[in-house]
Amino acid sequence: MAIISAEHSDQLYWLGRYSERVYTTLKIFEDHFDSMIDLKTEEYEDFCRKQDIPNIYTSKDDFSRRYCFDEENPNSIYSNLMRAYDNAIVLREEIGSETLAYIQLAVYAMNRAKTSDAPLIQLQRVRDNIVAFWGIVDDSIDSESIRSIIKFGKRLERIDLYSRMRMESAEIRREMNRFNFRINRTGLRYNKRKLAHLNYLVEVNALDYETIIRELETLFELEEDK
Repeated sequence: MAIISAEHSDQLYWLGRYSERVYTTLKIFEDHFDSMIDLKTEEYEDFCRKQDIPNIYTSKDDFSRRYCFDEENPNSIYSNLMRAYDNAIVLREEIGSETLAYIQLAVYAMNRAKTSDAPLIQLQRVRDNIVAFWGIVDDSIDSESIRSIIKFGKRLERIDLYSRMRMESAEIRREMNRFNFRINRTGLRYNKRKLAHLNYLVEVNALDYETIIRELETLFELEEDK
């Protein structure tokens, strides 16, 4: 098994997280796009609260545009896609040019969506290219550790986002099962007590979403894992 530096492990982890963040937040946005005309102000304010991002938007139209495409907004979908791209670029040797190409194609589609009169078509292509990226990770990366770190970041981000959006418990349990399968294949050090607590939290009838989010955020804090 090839040794992965701490720096590259971190970049692989965040490549997984940012690619998933783009995919899921785009899906949420697309699912509600048709109702944006009638969107109440408090709905996007509630979305910002759940995502723990500042509500800097002046109207529903401003939110619809800037949350997707604002390059200066660090919480926009565009900015998160560019963070995924930046990590993929420096990992070219680890993930390969073909794998990188699908993140590049997602960026091209996002730039086309930004200037399109029908942005949903191009936004769907952004998601399609991220799905293709995940597929080529499996198909072309030989290192199990590299594949697992990317997928671990993806699963952690999905559980985090699903918890923030108060998704049904069955969905979160499903992702947690995949998360458990992946974590020991990464070679990363993590707090085993917090992982055990996470598994307990997703099994109770009434999910404590805030605690799930907090335990995910501190999973790599090892001072208690003695």
